[in-house]
Amino acid sequence: MKFNTKTIHGGQHHDSSTGAVMPPVYQTTTFAQTSPGQPIGDYEYSRTANPTRSALENALASLENGARGLAFSSGLAATDCLMRGLKAGDEVIAMDDLYGGTYRLFTKIYKDSGIVFHFVDMNDMEKFKSLINENTKLVWVETPTNPMMKLVDIEAIAKITKENKVIFAVDNTFATPYLQNPLDLGADIVMHSATKYLAGHSDVMAGALIMKEEQLGKQMHFQQFATGAILGPMDSFLVLRGIKTLHLRMQRHCENGEKIAEFLNNHPKVKTVYYPGLKTNPFHELAKKQMRGFGGMVSFNFVSGKKEDAIDFLEKIKIFTLAESLGGVESLANYSVMMAHASIPEDKRKEIGITDDLVRLSVGIEDADDLIEDLKQALA
Repeated sequence: MKFNTKTIHGGQHHDSSTGAVMPPVYQTTTFAQTSPGQPIGDYEYSRTANPTRSALENALASLENGARGLAFSSGLAATDCLMRGLKAGDEVIAMDDLYGGTYRLFTKIYKDSGIVFHFVDMNDMEKFKSLINENTKLVWVETPTNPMMKLVDIEAIAKITKENKVIFAVDNTFATPYLQNPLDLGADIVMHSATKYLAGHSDVMAGALIMKEEQLGKQMHFQQFATGAILGPMDSFLVLRGIKTLHLRMQRHCENGEKIAEFLNNHPKVKTVYYPGLKTNPFHELAKKQMRGFGGMVSFNFVSGKKEDAIDFLEKIKIFTLAESLGGVESLANYSVMMAHASIPEDKRKEIGITDDLVRLSVGIEDADDLIEDLKQALA
């Protein structure tokens, strides 16, 4: 199937008992057995598996061309599940520009576990390769990154991780499988904060892992089953419903994102626009190589460099909403220093470019002219 068809039919089947076109919400914790260890169907207990969650997980695997998909209660729960496979002495090499929650999980929750973390610019291949040793067990990247919209060459990193037998995981939240398929480029695992574009309507919290190989999928499923961070049936239904229109929404997100980036790039008060769709962006050619579009996430800062200008802008927007999160149908604005990346130390933020005047936009699917008019008045 081509992608637009996959979002509706990929890995999906009509309900076997009723013929329902959409999978029912199986709001149950347990399933009857005819004899000990002999369930009537394929299910025993909903922490292990639930038919509604299974429908979503099959769709996720289809979209990312993976062998196994798993649905979690949040993106961080999905990331945490992956981390559960590591032990004291293992080392992780991670992108230096990460979502604040991921950085917090790595450096605060796992700080006393004995796992060693290295944060590096993955575009410096020599530096990256120099960090790999016999204890390296995981390489973790975002591409594009949150919020600086940096890209990394997935194929190039995958070649190195395969040579060294290291698991390679990619946070594909910003790009979505509509724009990018890391498993096809050599990654072993894809993570999504499904709260964002996959669900797409700012009404459900969810996460996902999709594994390229079945064996790794079984390992991740055991870790999920043993620790319990599953997605409930109603939330699974909502994410699956959101996926049905992913291709339509992402097309408009991309169209609007490009228009907003161009507008900001030509505005006298804007210093730098971070968007890979701009020809002047240092990652433009890489984006054209490994993505099928440039997405709806745009970050920018001000010529003045003043925090006050960013705050003034965020207080004046009307159609854009100042709020956490991203990827919904509505346009949102985020002040990374105090919101999504507040958990990252100030010196680390400045090192990767998250300045006090940086604003991140999640461009929605409204009329682009209305969004531009809102930006005009807020920048006036």
